[in-house]
Amino acid sequence: MNASLNKIAAILAFIIGAMAVFAGGQVLLGKLPDYYVINWLPGYNYTVGILTVFVTAILLWMNHRLAMPIAIATFGVHTLVMLVIQTAYRDVVATDSIMAMTIRMTVWIIILALMYFQSQKK
Repeated sequence: MNASLNKIAAILAFIIGAMAVFAGGQVLLGKLPDYYVINWLPGYNYTVGILTVFVTAILLWMNHRLAMPIAIATFGVHTLVMLVIQTAYRDVVATDSIMAMTIRMTVWIIILALMYFQSQKK
């Protein structure tokens, strides 16, 4: 049970990554929502989702030494994209896109907190 918080973090990363793969994949396959879609955002969501599911979640599960840096990088990239869509695309970005990015960032803060508390247990 020495890495249980990291396991929970890995499961959360897998779930949020799978959701991004599904959402981005649907748009990339041509199922467009009822609102304007920023052309590069579905590709971003899909790509980061795939990386999260097949790299990040696995590293978190294994408690790999690169788990914390890649989790911080993932949160950082999501934060950067949020800043871009809130500034450069402020007038056209859909509320659903803002909500999805807010949820991702919140989940990644929880993941980072779990990893931090796990590291303090050692």
